[in-house]
Amino acid sequence: MPEPHVNLTRRQILGIGGAFGLLTTASLAGAAALARRPATTGAELRTAAALPPPYQVPLPLPAVARPVSTDGGTDRYEIVQRETSAEILPGLRTPLWTYGGSFPGPTIEARRGRPVTVTHRNELPVPTVVHLHGGRTPADSDGYPTDLVLPAAWPQAPQTMPGMPGMPGMDSAGGHGGGTGMTDPRAVTSRLRRDYTFPNDQRPTLLWYHDHRMDFTAPALWRGLAGLHIVRDDAEDALGLPAGPHEIPLMITDRAFTADGALTYPSLDPALRDRPGVTEPHLAGVLGDVVLVNGAPWPVHETDAARHRLRLLNASNARHYELEARTEDGRRLDLVQIGADQGLLAAPVTHRSLPVAPAERYDLVVDFAAAPVGSLVRIVNRLGTGRTRDVMAFRIARPAPADDSRIPPRLATDLPDWRREDAVRTRDFAFRAGRTNGGHGWLIGGRPFDPARTDVTVPLGDTEIWRLIADVHHPVHLHLVGFRILTRGGRTPLPHDAGLKDTVSLRPGESAEIITRFDGYRGRYLFHCHNAEHEDMGMMANLEVV
Repeated sequence: MPEPHVNLTRRQILGIGGAFGLLTTASLAGAAALARRPATTGAELRTAAALPPPYQVPLPLPAVARPVSTDGGTDRYEIVQRETSAEILPGLRTPLWTYGGSFPGPTIEARRGRPVTVTHRNELPVPTVVHLHGGRTPADSDGYPTDLVLPAAWPQAPQTMPGMPGMPGMDSAGGHGGGTGMTDPRAVTSRLRRDYTFPNDQRPTLLWYHDHRMDFTAPALWRGLAGLHIVRDDAEDALGLPAGPHEIPLMITDRAFTADGALTYPSLDPALRDRPGVTEPHLAGVLGDVVLVNGAPWPVHETDAARHRLRLLNASNARHYELEARTEDGRRLDLVQIGADQGLLAAPVTHRSLPVAPAERYDLVVDFAAAPVGSLVRIVNRLGTGRTRDVMAFRIARPAPADDSRIPPRLATDLPDWRREDAVRTRDFAFRAGRTNGGHGWLIGGRPFDPARTDVTVPLGDTEIWRLIADVHHPVHLHLVGFRILTRGGRTPLPHDAGLKDTVSLRPGESAEIITRFDGYRGRYLFHCHNAEHEDMGMMANLEVV
């Protein structure tokens, strides 16, 4: 998907803070030269297999996990990470890496304030790490990239992550270099299994869990290691929002396939053991030409002409979407946003189209009452070309029974009221391409990620403003905390910036100011770009809460 060239106005530069903006202009120019191509989200792979027509494959609904125990006020789950195969393209089997044997993995349904412990058993051929994205999680369960769960036969050296590349330095093909092993004295590895505890002491929302292994997050996601985690509470249940069969989770991803149905991905090391990175054309990100929703290509869901709550996640590695709901006669249905990454908005916001970056979640209500019975309502991607313009469809199969759902004018009263004057400090971060040790990489503040280096130290409870600027498209994600977007490009935030976020999508040459309070837990966390190829190639930084 092409993006516009970097073009900062003086107003945008001044809007992110004078000297920082002026200094960053030179960095952006340098990044554009390093990229050796126009600023893009990534390069698209082409599928060799025959593809089904759109809106023929039924939409799968991810299975809800069952706890193995509910004793002692904690819900306990067991998930086996294992290889399997599934029929994604009709008539072909696709090998996958999965949580619990399915893609997406099983959905965990949690209640606010009731802890969940998930025991993950790694039966895959490589180490793994589980991160609950958006979770307000103690550091020892947050899924730090070097806190590996090793397979039974994987070798281990003291304080060294097997298969992880040396630091610093990126090779010319986008890896961090040599495969010599990287020392992280704070890494906590385990053999075969690990317990992750999630307190769920946070606002009700849609979270997701995925692999976060150092330098190999992107190909692990591509192979299927992702699942949903939904937090609910009594206040949200009482709002009268669409529920039951009218509440539908939608995990959108893109993939590409070989002629026999296997996933294709441009890894330098297809075994994902020693050499990280992707081939040169895909340094900006990997795009597929097949859009999957809940693991199915361009699916269709039969339903009735009622309001539906769509719990939307962009779990793609690098692809951005701009979504619309269109009837067969070309009308656009309202997308009524009721929630963002970190839960319900204060009041609904209505969109006709909605941009969604990798890792962003949106909670939407769409009313199908105006669509004739027997017709299709298509969800389309305005940023796509060819088959990637299609996403999925709803077939309105029958009139609705009495629809007593509603969208209250007031949704939530527990949003934080952080003010600019509450911030005890302001920090500046530039997200850009750069050279590391003679190669190409993606940098934060001019440096590639090093787990042994502390980049930011924040006292627990402090409120800060962060000013972010991008060269190309970067969805920036903070672990542990949610934030509010104060400004975008020195101006008022956009309508879809409402509410509490944990990922902000920076467009090429764009700046944003965010405000957050670092509360919850002490320990080592991350912030990074959630273009998965960018984070694998150095675009992460350490955040120490003390």
